[in-house]
Amino acid sequence: MDSKSEPTSRSMTRPRPSGGTSARWFLVFLIVIIALGATAAYLYSNHLKQQMITAIKADTERQIATLQSDYETRLTTMSKEMELLQSKVDSFNELLTFTKDNASNKTDNSNKLYTQLNEVQKQLNTLQKKMELLK
Repeated sequence: MDSKSEPTSRSMTRPRPSGGTSARWFLVFLIVIIALGATAAYLYSNHLKQQMITAIKADTERQIATLQSDYETRLTTMSKEMELLQSKVDSFNELLTFTKDNASNKTDNSNKLYTQLNEVQKQLNTLQKKMELLK
């Protein structure tokens, strides 16, 4: 009976199963894999963000260049129209001056010229307002 109650030397020197050690290594491996996955996701999201910023910047610059060229085209057109109207006004002024100098009491051509001159002056003023809005 003594042999049953006493532990044998064999059971005391028996090695423990390595189940606890492999579980620790598995947890360490799992934590490392999760950390690597999180780091990779973070780096990839930063890469995508930089690509989007670059694409948006290029698109914005292209749109600004288009708007600027359109603005310059309109401004050039308006300037040409204004010069044309100014030359018409100058011609009408010369004609009016000539007509005034040569007018007699029998003709009333000066009123027609004044009317035409006023119309051209109105068009010139409208064009100048449009140019000021563009500036």
